[in-house]
Amino acid sequence: MSVPSQTSPDEADWADDDQGRKTGGFERVPPGARPEDNFAAEATLGGMLLSPEAGVEVSNILQPDDYYRPVHGTIHQAILDLLKLQQPADPITVGAELKRRGQLDRVGGPSYLHTLVQSVPTAANASYYAEQVRDQAVLRRLVEAGTKIVGMGYAGEGEIDEIAAAAAAEVAGVVETRGREDDFLLPRDTVGGTLDAIEAAGTREGITGVPTGFTDLDSLTQGWQPGQVIIVAARPGHGKSTIAMDFARACTMPRDSAGRRIEGAGRPAAFITLEMSVDELNMRALSAEGRVAMHHLRGGHLDEPAWDRLANAAQHYGEAELYINESARSLPEIQAKCRRLKHRVPNLSMIVIDYVQLITGGSKRRQEVREQEVSEISRSIKLLAKELFLPIVLLAQLNRGPEMRSDKLPQVSDLRESGSLEQDADIVILLHRPDAYEPDSPRAGEVDVIVGKHRNGATATITLASQLHYSRFVDMAHT
Repeated sequence: MSVPSQTSPDEADWADDDQGRKTGGFERVPPGARPEDNFAAEATLGGMLLSPEAGVEVSNILQPDDYYRPVHGTIHQAILDLLKLQQPADPITVGAELKRRGQLDRVGGPSYLHTLVQSVPTAANASYYAEQVRDQAVLRRLVEAGTKIVGMGYAGEGEIDEIAAAAAAEVAGVVETRGREDDFLLPRDTVGGTLDAIEAAGTREGITGVPTGFTDLDSLTQGWQPGQVIIVAARPGHGKSTIAMDFARACTMPRDSAGRRIEGAGRPAAFITLEMSVDELNMRALSAEGRVAMHHLRGGHLDEPAWDRLANAAQHYGEAELYINESARSLPEIQAKCRRLKHRVPNLSMIVIDYVQLITGGSKRRQEVREQEVSEISRSIKLLAKELFLPIVLLAQLNRGPEMRSDKLPQVSDLRESGSLEQDADIVILLHRPDAYEPDSPRAGEVDVIVGKHRNGATATITLASQLHYSRFVDMAHT
């Protein structure tokens, strides 16, 4: 791909400014001022103008003042403002918005906006170019911070500890590229909304969050709440993925306390699977909804009544807004895909991720300890839940601790690889099936849902019936 041939707006001013900077302290071309750096900025904006999804993804990487040239920051800001209003952001609409603000001529007019679009064949690489622009901005700020530190060192004014602290603050300010807004709030600004929420909860019938599908669990938690991270952990084969699909079905295809489907009450949910294929997830959902044994589905040996139940289940499941993704593997991929889906489906209500130990951090630097990487993943998932304002159900494997105990009961401390999973989670659920260890157990067919941590409520152990031949769990009353 070649650099666009059209001259950028204010080319002369830019060159003069570049020369001025080179002789005014940088002594070299500043990061971001080279032609290839300018192309990265233009390609980023071109991708944003081509696709609103690219605009959302880039907004998580760049701020308007990260661009070397102010005109690019002006265009970036106009695109963001239109996207926030749920309006299209293409060369025509962005041009109209800039004209309304009196900035269109200053950025190069409509022709430059069309040049930006023509500079890239697809919006798919917008985030790649945006990362280049961000890296150049960080380098540029490091140069500026270094210049200040050099001046402080030569001046030598004040105590040495004060000078060193001021120098450290300059460097720390460079990496603080997010959260730059003054977002502190006073109680007088927020307590009214809190009281309204309390009053609304008292008058609302039913649970306040996303239903779990299990009566006693809903009674304990009031459903999954926005911003929560719910960790469901167990040893392999105890039903983590099964209960996760139960949660997803309860969100997208809810049923009443008698088990009857509630038409028109479903909410969109996402299921990110790092372990199973889409076909396997679909089979589990169809088995659970149609009460058709999984081994019959896999073998294709169904009698006529089973085919009828399967056809009915397929019709309802086909109407569910359950967005399944099997391609995301790294933390950055999961974050980007969830943000894009939330932008495309504003009423997205829940995300399930199966499972945390399969997620890679995506960092370019080598992680010396896997525990550090899992800690980073755990914290990032929590921040994502708060950012998207929806609950995230995160599955996790336990270590062999339960197998070393006489009662085989799992504990929260058995979470593998990182204690930060427990720290960042709002709710930790541990699954225990007695018949997994003793097939002849008098409690065969039961599963204990142990709520081992509940940040905003009580802990408890809830017993469900395991119908694993149908790939589902149900309330004991429904057996």
